[in-house]
Amino acid sequence: MTERRRFFTQTIGRAVQEVARLAERRIAPRRFFRPPGAAPEPEFLALCTRCGACIEVCPAHAIVHAAADTGLSAGTPILEPSLRACVVCTDMPCARACPTAALVVPEDGWARIHMGRLELDTERCITFLGSACGVCARACPVGERALSLDAGGRPVIKPEGCVGCGVCVTACVTAPSSLRLSLA
Repeated sequence: MTERRRFFTQTIGRAVQEVARLAERRIAPRRFFRPPGAAPEPEFLALCTRCGACIEVCPAHAIVHAAADTGLSAGTPILEPSLRACVVCTDMPCARACPTAALVVPEDGWARIHMGRLELDTERCITFLGSACGVCARACPVGERALSLDAGGRPVIKPEGCVGCGVCVTACVTAPSSLRLSLA
């Protein structure tokens, strides 16, 4: 491929990516934590009928409606993991209740679900300050595949196994929590 052709191909590719990014930002200016099995955001917004079926069947009452002032996201199901965590139901009743494909139970279950990215503040976590704890690891519904304790009793996050449910965030004994979820 000539340098000129490569230049134009790369430039057009970057322009298309930027247009897609700007369109997504316009469609969904604020991103939210979505229930497990959610389609990518633009597709989710197009498919979700805001029926509330997923909210009604959530045993943890972790799914709520997005506020009216959230643009196209208004009325869609969201999670607020710092307030009430998803409890990682094995049968994903929320996704099973969805009458559209906005939420779908993946064939491999929870294996590829990453609703959020977990981060640990080691300056706040009491195990890094010399106190024994481990509450977060014991509370994790996914188990050692997502969050374990090292030989010194300090939490070790395993991003490949963490589903981003938020149980450890709400279980943490420090205030504010030493664990934080950010959007994946």
